Amino acid sequence: MPILEYECPACGKKFEELVKRHDEEVTCPACGAAAKRVWAGAVYSATGKPAKKCSGNCSTCGGCR
Repeated sequence: MPILEYECPACGKKFEELVKRHDEEVTCPACGAAAKRVWAGAVYSATGKPAKKCSGNCSTCGGCR
């Protein structure tokens, strides 16, 4: 389960979210609008191991496991 960065297009809030899947819909904690993923952000593994060459797309990546 990666921690990904998101930004809300409605209010501009930037935040991190622990998600089960990369394509999971995330809502803004400030206003409740649908947030968009920030693809330039860092990707962290829930295992504590650094992700190697991780694209953030968990369906095609095996680096965190």
